[in-house]
Amino acid sequence: MNDALQFQLSYPDQQLSDFVYCFSSLQIFSNQQHAVIIPNGKIDLIFSKIGDDHLQIALLGLETKPKYVNAEVNNFYSVNFHPLAIEYLFTSPIADLIDTGKILPSDFWNFSIHDLDNFEGFCKKMTEKIYSFLPEKIDERKRKLFQLIFASNGEISISELAQTVFWSQRQINRYFKLQFGLSLKSYCKILRFQASLPHIKKGELYPKLNFTDQSHFIKEIKQFAGVSPKELHKNKNDRFLQFLVYKEE
Repeated sequence: MNDALQFQLSYPDQQLSDFVYCFSSLQIFSNQQHAVIIPNGKIDLIFSKIGDDHLQIALLGLETKPKYVNAEVNNFYSVNFHPLAIEYLFTSPIADLIDTGKILPSDFWNFSIHDLDNFEGFCKKMTEKIYSFLPEKIDERKRKLFQLIFASNGEISISELAQTVFWSQRQINRYFKLQFGLSLKSYCKILRFQASLPHIKKGELYPKLNFTDQSHFIKEIKQFAGVSPKELHKNKNDRFLQFLVYKEE
């Protein structure tokens, strides 16, 4: 990996696992200007240091295609939220943020540029902030819905989900469209793509999940990564940043 690229990852308390996937820190320099972020089915809250003393906070919606990292960003801390967090922590749908995002006030949740000085301190402050927002009750149908989707890597039918969580297929799809801006089927395809990444990094360039055939596998990988499984595996110049999560065995 490029010596100039520094990456840290921290996972939340178990009590927050329905809402938060992870916290991360990434420092990018000029030779990483072609870095690519690929869809992962999560919603990112990004705290970026722009220049020497300016904090930019952005909420990014779900991604359905690859995107390049802003070369102006020297480093950032981020919180990787599960979709359930949108309704219960942010209280406003993100259907209009598909493949885009919005800039939040620079003092959002009372964070400042100094909170980017120490990753451990950032994670502690963010954890306390999230705990303060947790509702007393949530819709257990939605909690169970996401638990089933994640456990299956998106390879579960909507009919099975509906029967298990006692929520109609129509209501489930309406929920996804209104809250997140895409269908459940589209969201599950992103999760299946993500579940393929550890295999691709190891050089397993053939379907390990429920793809129809090799052609279908290649087509779907290209849709989300912009390149073939072979090129994704090469990860030239460490440009596919999500491969940082998967350690070599």
